[in-house]
Amino acid sequence: MDELIAQVVARLDAIPGLPSGAPLERNHVGSISDSPIAGLIDHTLLKPEATPEQIAALCKEARRYRFASVCVNPTFVPLCARLLQGSPVVVCTVIGFPLGATTSKVKVFETAQAVGNGAHEVDMVLAVGRLKAGEYGEVADDIAQVAAAAHSANAILKVIIETALLTDEEKIAACLLAVRAGADYVKTSTGFSGGGATVADISLMRRVVGPHIGVKASGGVRSLADAQAMVQAGATRIGASAGVAIVRAAEGDEPNAELGMQDY
Repeated sequence: MDELIAQVVARLDAIPGLPSGAPLERNHVGSISDSPIAGLIDHTLLKPEATPEQIAALCKEARRYRFASVCVNPTFVPLCARLLQGSPVVVCTVIGFPLGATTSKVKVFETAQAVGNGAHEVDMVLAVGRLKAGEYGEVADDIAQVAAAAHSANAILKVIIETALLTDEEKIAACLLAVRAGADYVKTSTGFSGGGATVADISLMRRVVGPHIGVKASGGVRSLADAQAMVQAGATRIGASAGVAIVRAAEGDEPNAELGMQDY
């Protein structure tokens, strides 16, 4: 695998104009919870049929268990910002979701609006089709524009590479492009493409990005065992709708049931 990584690095280095920004060290948010696992969880509800009442319940749970964030669609950012005001739990939202196929200008607008409405973290979907076509300059520029918009408002950027759709070589390229373009985290999945986080993918992503970039495991993390395996493989954030079940299992309050509203 090291040889493949080196080959992809060499290929990217040979492309004129690709960004070569150094990894940032501002991405790792300290745990806000007495439960180590809770402080790594983005408590997530991205179902299209989610109601304001369900989002309010999500925020209530996030306050109680002191998750890292709530992760919701952009329309609910103002509601979450209001409900979480005064709490250490931050608001995370998604950009270019779930396909990554909107234009950079639209992604930048979404980002600016989201942070203006109270989001502190944005999870953007990489332009998957362009990556698979080898259009690395376009992919990097897309990420860099969103990174600039997020960082200008002191927000964190996570880049969703959609591992289920990529070969190992493409996963390596995606991670390297995200790092060079200024991402704070790389993230496995939207949960909408038929596959989620795997230990193998997290291990590969951590190997590629090194120690100073966050790695988020998202999609199919339903139990405490799942979450622990991802952390052991190198994840520094977990995206899950089963956060309450995971934390309660860690605390020994109830069996380690695979609960949650959805996998993403």
